[in-house]
Amino acid sequence: MNNIDIIRACEAHIDDIMIIENLSFKIPWSRQSMIEEITKNEFAIYMCAKTSTQTVGYAGMWHICDEGHITNIAVHPEFRGSGIGSALMESLINLAEDAGIRDLTLEVRKSDIAAQALYRKYGFKDEGIRKGYYADNNEDAIIMWKKV
Repeated sequence: MNNIDIIRACEAHIDDIMIIENLSFKIPWSRQSMIEEITKNEFAIYMCAKTSTQTVGYAGMWHICDEGHITNIAVHPEFRGSGIGSALMESLINLAEDAGIRDLTLEVRKSDIAAQALYRKYGFKDEGIRKGYYADNNEDAIIMWKKV
């Protein structure tokens, strides 16, 4: 992960974030949703992984009371397997600790074994199932939680 910086996402990063979003998810967020998340949602915290020329990954979390809900973590396909997902996860956990967040949660596709492995590496545990959570194929989501 040489020459990658993890920084707070802003509107200038949205074009690159949308490329990653569209390459990473079967039902990507709309550009307008991402703009509102990053620029207007007072509960949202978004980080991005940057090279000198482009954003290559991003992660988002909602801070509600003393809980954090991780909304997205995605890395551009050309940069996967290089530790960027771990760096983004560590940045969210550090932000959670600094903000007094006591618990983190997220949903992950039952079939996404790689993402589950990343989350388990950082202490997330399976706590439930959301039946038919994903609209594209009615796949279940695993609900994972971590104490911070």
